[in-house]
Amino acid sequence: MENIHLTLAFLGDAEPEPAIQAARRATGRRHELPIETAKYVRRNEMVWVAPFSTPVALAELVASLHAALRAASFRLEERPFAAHVTLIRKARQPKSLPPLPAVRWPVDEFVLVRSHTSAKGSTYEAVERLALK
Repeated sequence: MENIHLTLAFLGDAEPEPAIQAARRATGRRHELPIETAKYVRRNEMVWVAPFSTPVALAELVASLHAALRAASFRLEERPFAAHVTLIRKARQPKSLPPLPAVRWPVDEFVLVRSHTSAKGSTYEAVERLALK
């Protein structure tokens, strides 16, 4: 469970201190992320879950964080943000995905993490936790 997350911005191989300083300038408010749909993505061989649409509070947090990171000279992906949580990687295509139970994931912080990749997959180390108001 400690690897379950929603990526707000991918920085690649970056020094943590400038990212921490930029992230501290981002603003956001507490909210809930509804988990409403599941999808198999054939191109990536993965299963993810997501809201039907990105909550306004999450979109505002992402916009603020991206602006702070770009102001600190970080290069971010140009594709639009798509809120999703990857559950299974290297998945075989299922015949179907079952309906999801009603889940509302509370969002009261965001975390800067460093990822470590090995033959067993990725693990994540929290570098800085930032509370939302």
